[in-house]
Amino acid sequence: MIYRKNYRACILDDSDLENILKQDKLVVEEAIKSQRCLTVAIYRHENMLFLYMEALEEELTPIELFPELSKLLALWPEREGMTPWAYMYPIYYHAIPESIDEWKRNEKKIRRGRIAYLKEDKMFSYVYHHKAIVDEGLLEGDRYQFIALHEDILFSYFEEPKQFTHINLQCNEPSRAIEEWIKADPESHFDHELSGEENFLLLPMVFSMGLEDL
Repeated sequence: MIYRKNYRACILDDSDLENILKQDKLVVEEAIKSQRCLTVAIYRHENMLFLYMEALEEELTPIELFPELSKLLALWPEREGMTPWAYMYPIYYHAIPESIDEWKRNEKKIRRGRIAYLKEDKMFSYVYHHKAIVDEGLLEGDRYQFIALHEDILFSYFEEPKQFTHINLQCNEPSRAIEEWIKADPESHFDHELSGEENFLLLPMVFSMGLEDL
């Protein structure tokens, strides 16, 4: 089984970040070679880091993949204690991976990461409509797109060139859920002062590695 997960972190000291990531790169590479994960990527916005990972072991943690980087991160209070990597709750995607063979990339892709800030009074409306779209499974989108939420921040991972698909492959009817989302005025959900006019800000990548790179 493939476990797709997003995490958010806050870096305290980036003075030696490049060398730290070189050390952790060896750990990630070994994890991919030993079939513990498939794809790992990190993106940055100001002092925040956003991690996307495709794990083949449910218990695999970001700390295991990035032991040195994790030492540079602030601790977040969560129910199970303090953690350097805050779990982001998945709310939107266009495909569910069934197996490694089915999910593997057939070509080299560009791994992208972006974020958006939601208005506080619109957060649950956004989640409601996007869960409805996923449950319906009719909207076409990038096979590898994965959006998760932590506090008022959305992190979106996707790949280019995009490979379009939808969850409910047995049906090609128009999506009623997306019609309802459009009626809800999508633009009104985003804090454009923080997210920009395009709703999502494309982020610089600080780390990226996948099975197809090895």
